Amino acid sequence: MEKINQSKIDQLRKKYPKFIYEKYSFKVARNNLEIVFYFKVEPNIFFKPKIIVKNINKKRLAQIEEKTINNLIFHLGLIEIPSYWKATCSPIIEIKAGFLNKEQVDWWKDLILKGMGQFFYENKINWKKRDFLFFQIENHCLDKFKTESNHRLLEEKTLVPLGGGKDSIVTLEKLKEQGKEIGCFLVNPTKTMKEIVGVAKINDLVVIERKIDPALLQLNKKGFLNGHTPITAVLSFLSVFSALLFGYKNIAFSNEKSANEGNVKYLGEIINHQWSKSSEFENKFCFYCKKYLAKNINYFSYLRKYTELEISKMFVSYPQYFSVFSSCNVVLAKKMNKKWCGNCPKCLFVYLILYPFLEKEKLLKIFGNDLFENRNLLSIMKGLVGSKEIKPFECVGTKKESQKAFLMSLKKAEKEGKTPFLLKKVKIIEILKKNKKRLR
Repeated sequence: MEKINQSKIDQLRKKYPKFIYEKYSFKVARNNLEIVFYFKVEPNIFFKPKIIVKNINKKRLAQIEEKTINNLIFHLGLIEIPSYWKATCSPIIEIKAGFLNKEQVDWWKDLILKGMGQFFYENKINWKKRDFLFFQIENHCLDKFKTESNHRLLEEKTLVPLGGGKDSIVTLEKLKEQGKEIGCFLVNPTKTMKEIVGVAKINDLVVIERKIDPALLQLNKKGFLNGHTPITAVLSFLSVFSALLFGYKNIAFSNEKSANEGNVKYLGEIINHQWSKSSEFENKFCFYCKKYLAKNINYFSYLRKYTELEISKMFVSYPQYFSVFSSCNVVLAKKMNKKWCGNCPKCLFVYLILYPFLEKEKLLKIFGNDLFENRNLLSIMKGLVGSKEIKPFECVGTKKESQKAFLMSLKKAEKEGKTPFLLKKVKIIEILKKNKKRLR
């Protein structure tokens, strides 16, 4: 990412003083619900992101009150704002497409400021200034919405948002073991997601296509601001809308306890790459959902009480998924024709927490080679176990978990008679003493 200096940020905010959510539109085309949002950055930037909900039930759609549909779609537009607002960090966000009361405005401002923490940190932006961000609401949009009771449209079914990794697989399998009726929620489904659905033998699918406006990508190339956005928050709003459209009473995400730990401190605040996967966000979203979206839908994380290490131990009980799962974002971003790049923090972390529970040959079959022998990963390993101030900005476990997994892996390797490079080179005992942490 290009380094952005403060004067450039100030110039962008001055040149583009206001981000406007002007309106949204939607229509049923064939069997799909197509939604378009209209954003403007004054004076001359326009965005039109799109959401397509595939294979909707037109009869069910007709049974939902128009006011309810409009409110939910309006909110889908709101959660798309951070992805586009970040290009200019305009000091004012104006909402013309619908109404927000003071409590809602405070909620959305909190989401942006906390959910964009990594973006602020990496671009060295001071979001704590008093004049950093204001919301303006159109006065004529006073048609306040109250959540309607749609319980008659909801069935005792559970919608499981599916990524490509081990966590949502564990959630799927545990719910299947309990005899729950399950559907999978897929946004821009990848080959890996489709393979997991095939192995799981899940027939009920909710598929959404989320289209980023190419105009944003062009701005990125021109050197406008860019960085991480709270994608799990986007998925959360999309899942509630989908649950109502397809009749699911329950939404089971797979966010774990480990997501609560941050990565680094900046301007006196903890910056957490996984903030929208944290308990804090989950609790806030549950409150907002019940009050302003759909009060009869139950949103929760099935794995919240577990650590990444505990989830890995559960995952190895499902070897049918070993050849299909993947959570490497490098592979996803670069559209590589393999499951794991083998060179990023996510690959190393997953390898680290599976190592204590899997035979070496099975690990090698999954990852292609022994990541503990990759000398280029030494710095990343140190970041994972806590010898560096910054934990890698990825969906990885806590430093304490990584330390525990490291010690378990080291013990296993020593027992087998061969200690790989990374387990030799990282002085874990020194790190534990330095951080004054004790493992349970």
